[in-house]
Amino acid sequence: MEKTPPFRRLRGYAFDPSLSLKIDTVSINNICYKIEWEDLDESPSGNGKTVPTGEYIEVIDCDPATGVFYPPVDLNDRYLLAQDGLEPSVSDPQFHQQMVYVVLMTTIKNFEAALGRKIQWSQRYVPKPDDTSKIERSEFVARLRVYPHALRQANAYYDPQKKALLFGYFPAQRSRPELQLPGGNVFTCLSHDIIAHEVTHALLDGLHKRYIEPTHPDTRAFHEAFADMVALFQHFTFPEVLKHQVAKTGGDLAAQNLLGQLAQEFGKAIGGYGSLRDAIGHTDKLTGNWVPHDPDPNEYTTKMEFHDRGAILVAAVFDAFLSIYKQRIKKLLRIATNGSGILPKGDLHPDMVTLLSGYAADTASRVLKICVRALDYCPPIDINFGDYLRAIITADFDMVADDEHNYRIAFIEAFQKRGIYPSGIKSMSVEALTYEQYPEITLRGDDAEIFVDFLRRFKEQVAYLKDREEIHTITQEFIRGGRNAHMGLHSRINVKFLNTEVGKRFAELTGMAYPNTANKCKEMGMDYSTSSHTAKYSVENLWMANRVSPDGKIINDVIITMVQKRGVKASIKDGVFNIDGYYQPSEGDVEGGFIFRGGCTLIFDLDTMDLKYAIKKDINDKLRMERQFRYMNGRFKASASAGYFDEETLTGLSGPFAFMHSHH
Repeated sequence: MEKTPPFRRLRGYAFDPSLSLKIDTVSINNICYKIEWEDLDESPSGNGKTVPTGEYIEVIDCDPATGVFYPPVDLNDRYLLAQDGLEPSVSDPQFHQQMVYVVLMTTIKNFEAALGRKIQWSQRYVPKPDDTSKIERSEFVARLRVYPHALRQANAYYDPQKKALLFGYFPAQRSRPELQLPGGNVFTCLSHDIIAHEVTHALLDGLHKRYIEPTHPDTRAFHEAFADMVALFQHFTFPEVLKHQVAKTGGDLAAQNLLGQLAQEFGKAIGGYGSLRDAIGHTDKLTGNWVPHDPDPNEYTTKMEFHDRGAILVAAVFDAFLSIYKQRIKKLLRIATNGSGILPKGDLHPDMVTLLSGYAADTASRVLKICVRALDYCPPIDINFGDYLRAIITADFDMVADDEHNYRIAFIEAFQKRGIYPSGIKSMSVEALTYEQYPEITLRGDDAEIFVDFLRRFKEQVAYLKDREEIHTITQEFIRGGRNAHMGLHSRINVKFLNTEVGKRFAELTGMAYPNTANKCKEMGMDYSTSSHTAKYSVENLWMANRVSPDGKIINDVIITMVQKRGVKASIKDGVFNIDGYYQPSEGDVEGGFIFRGGCTLIFDLDTMDLKYAIKKDINDKLRMERQFRYMNGRFKASASAGYFDEETLTGLSGPFAFMHSHH
């Protein structure tokens, strides 16, 4: 019987091809990725050709401009297996396929390690034939389609409708011949950073599909920032790269280095002076010198373009990482310097480089897991940077009760320096930022079998499944009802909470309107006596999270996200926001009308069946309605003194966001 190998080794670029043309970095840029083994098939692509196909992705190498289909790389070929895949090459389309595959799988597996479950792509929604504005059904998406040569332009992006990643190629600008071969082709599918960035958009869409909705400046900025963070911290998983940069900077990772930069080749090829984005500094356009970023708390209230705004969040998270790293190496530096803590000038001892690299790699790995895990602790809609800080603190508190290295303090300090303050809190302490727990809301009691047996049965059925489609099918049955679940989660919530006294408290915690919460419904102008005026809510996600904390504690949670929408008619008269009424979204377009959503993330402890956290966006939040209306109509207002634009205002937005990747 043949034994399946645990890993597959494939060669690729640590950054992009440009660093293989420099004598200082060629030895570290051509690396060998080690990814979890999976059986790769060749499946029909609909054009008479075959493409490499795995569990998560399908690489289709077609150049639409020429109509050419490049031959697929056979990663199961024994000769390629023997030599760790194809040698890195800018001119070989088959290596391009290998490069996108290995970086995509590296990123996917990092997400799964942090979340404690298999990832799922967002569902495909099929419209009704007679009314394309309505959804007939949703479909499971097994594989993301990946097109390495889809565009002849300086662009790359994730298409949520096609469930595809499209990478472009383009001739480098001639303005900077000393930085890039003039007119030479630059392939975005050969940049680790661009590949990791784009697939993170797809992964985030699968977790929280409504984060792309432009309800205020932070939503799309968060998408960009989070994708950049994942790409940045994956740099630290390359041992030789890390050792090289630690040695070059003398262990000071706050100095200019490759680890904090994104898409060097792309940035130079479009006429820039350096990388496309840099988490810790920038190149001065006048002098050409690199200078570090100084945190400016005013930027959060003035920068509205979403790439620029996202860079604020990236800088905050990277700053937190640097603070933690510096704290962890203090003891080592004292030992190495006889107590001074200041390293002498000159090259570091190789053993010191190895030790410092180990601390940097471990810290970066932990920070990346914290950042990904925090997505389970975010509201399902209308995300802002303050929400994300609270999610980071709460998620880490859940996993690590004793914050030995002060990770949480480092995050809080980094966000404070940049003027990012969550709304609704009284201080920036760890205790205030950690979401409150609600043990009075429980799934136990006389009717415990409604939930306890239900959720434990759900865990038993999905916890050990490996087939993602089977996991998806069973999960949908447990949400909506079906053969495996009988009564679905939506109906069980109605039975348990909506006709009881505790249901009133549940409605308050979730910020949503239910039939038995008459006062809230009256405030919303809704009449539940007729079904046409019922504000329906949707259970959007049901996830299991089985994680092991650093001290060996097993954490079993069930995560539920719910969303509700309503139609709001509004106007601004003499600078004052007015709610002119409400309407059912099914009525279609209404003058001055817009869709406003509320939602909640519920996290239950599967062992105690108590509600741990209810992270909400209230469906009746008038202030949030005003922010959204002003933003959608180009009349957004912000305040330098407000935490999350709570009070006073200052005009400054020219209009809605442009295409998400107009410059990348």
